[in-house]
Amino acid sequence: MDLILFNQTAVDPHQAATHWHQFRPVLWLGVCFLAIASLTRLALLVATGNGIPIDIGSYAYAFSAGLAYDLVTFVYFAIPLVLLLWLLPRRWLSTRIGQLLVEALCFVLLLVTGFVAVAEWTFWEEFQTRFNFIAVDYLVYTTEVIGNIRESYPVGWILSGLLLATLVLFHYTHRWRRPFARGMTFAQRTRFAGSWLLLSVAVTAAVSADMKERSGNQYVNELAGNGIYQFFAAYRLASLDYDRFYRKMPLAQANTTLRQMLTTPDARFLSDDPADIRRQITNPAPERKLNVVLVSVESLSASYSGTFGRTPSLTPRLDALADQTLMFTRLYASGTRTVRGLEALSLSVPPTPGESIVKRPRNENLFSLAEVFNSKGYVSKFLYGGFGAFDNMNYFFAQNGYQVRDRADIDKNDINFANIWGVADEDLYSMALREFDQIHGSGKPFFAHVLTTSNHRPYTFPAGRGPWPQGTRESAVSYTDWAITDFIERAKTKPWFADTIFVLTADHCASSAGKAQLPVFRYHIPMWIYAPAHVAPGRVDRLVGQIDIAPTILGMLGMDYESEFYGADVFQKPADYDRAFIGTYQLLGYLREDTLIQLAPGQRVEAVSPAYRKDESQPALPGSPQLELEAIAAYQTASHRFKTGLMAR
Repeated sequence: MDLILFNQTAVDPHQAATHWHQFRPVLWLGVCFLAIASLTRLALLVATGNGIPIDIGSYAYAFSAGLAYDLVTFVYFAIPLVLLLWLLPRRWLSTRIGQLLVEALCFVLLLVTGFVAVAEWTFWEEFQTRFNFIAVDYLVYTTEVIGNIRESYPVGWILSGLLLATLVLFHYTHRWRRPFARGMTFAQRTRFAGSWLLLSVAVTAAVSADMKERSGNQYVNELAGNGIYQFFAAYRLASLDYDRFYRKMPLAQANTTLRQMLTTPDARFLSDDPADIRRQITNPAPERKLNVVLVSVESLSASYSGTFGRTPSLTPRLDALADQTLMFTRLYASGTRTVRGLEALSLSVPPTPGESIVKRPRNENLFSLAEVFNSKGYVSKFLYGGFGAFDNMNYFFAQNGYQVRDRADIDKNDINFANIWGVADEDLYSMALREFDQIHGSGKPFFAHVLTTSNHRPYTFPAGRGPWPQGTRESAVSYTDWAITDFIERAKTKPWFADTIFVLTADHCASSAGKAQLPVFRYHIPMWIYAPAHVAPGRVDRLVGQIDIAPTILGMLGMDYESEFYGADVFQKPADYDRAFIGTYQLLGYLREDTLIQLAPGQRVEAVSPAYRKDESQPALPGSPQLELEAIAAYQTASHRFKTGLMAR
């Protein structure tokens, strides 16, 4: 037709087409959104440095796949503007209030786009990934997170610069977003808005976050994503049901396989029921009622220590102490978050998908390390320098056999320094010494799990402790090293010191990202066991998982006890059965000497060659049916046991 009827007026097709320009602000927003997203991707690529070698193919994939995810994200992001323009009567387009509504929403959305870009930069700087489950997790604890940002960055200057840049861009692009005054009929607007909503439904059904995982370099895969999209994808996967998303086997077979994996010379199963993993642990050595202080240091990667090859070392004092300790050289953390370390150290279970058990509902009365100590007449403590409401720590430990003390229990006069995460490590250790004196005075032995905070951004600590500038990770590690050895020196003056074992380890590494999806070298943490009168110095060079720490400590004490741990005493399990469980909230790893089995949503199972020493790719290996069977059995049964309440005492 040469003529189109519009509002009872005949116009030519070109004129009618302009009526769709009531939605011109959507086009303007799309151009701005895609431009900012691409610049963000370029900035993150530069920040990655040699993590992505110069490779046109990798760059092309990151930016082409990234553009696709940006477009998908924009479909969702623009919905508020599409809805406003749909609801806005065409006669309002030429009025001040109509223009003000459109301009105000456009400005807010542009400002949000810029804010997300800045936030992505800071998140990448810390974690070398797009927004993920950590970002989702942190939003629950706004006090700590906002405080951390304020103490780590010049927030006022950053926000002022962001606002200024947004105003400039908004001003100089105003002519490109101005809708034509003539507008559209309600029916025409409805067709446009309806089509947009149908498009959002279509991309939701057709696109998933893991579709970008096509490169062998995980940095490339991360750059290929979009931060906003990744954030909401992580939110949807916050609670991952193993049976629904992961490869599984008949439960009876999984239970049988698990019992085979848990068979050690010191263990005797208490029933023939395949679902019952209770074992009576009998140690050949006599039991010793020694105190135990388990210090899990925030983000203490093994790579920071000269003992593990760093030059120059950031832990010279611990290095000097190493010759007097039993040192574990191949210990691997269960996860990348503090709560995963706490879960492994207290419960000795693999890192099941989704949230850590520390944060899940119905996590009371579980079989824990503290319960074993309590059954032997010990007083068990969890001591934390921050406020333990964070990550549900206080509740979890209080419900599972520990007496809890945190920052709220420290007198203000006893605090030399504090930041948003907690008191300085030395102040935490001072509280610990007071607690130990009190328990010792009552005539009871004690077990204490001490969790530090100083080695965490903003990396601040008391002045005068060393020649280290404030605000850097290296300085925080050096202060951590000083504080630990100062703690031990002060403990030496106590009457209980001679009968105390100090276990010094980490909750997780300082960084979790790498070229591989589960970069093994990023899970390598140190452990030193120090008790001059009771533990002979030496090295343990076997592959050890973080879940093995609890039963190994009990074995060193010669304790006989009933166990439901997945971990085993390193000195009792067969040498050819060394393994470790490592994972993220979504990817589950089972590490054997030369093979890493990875379980992923979508029931995917893959065997790769682990990179132990540095950041490099982990090439695929031929499938290993037996190791895959063991990995599935461990994770499937652990998830099932918690879900059904079998982990409870």
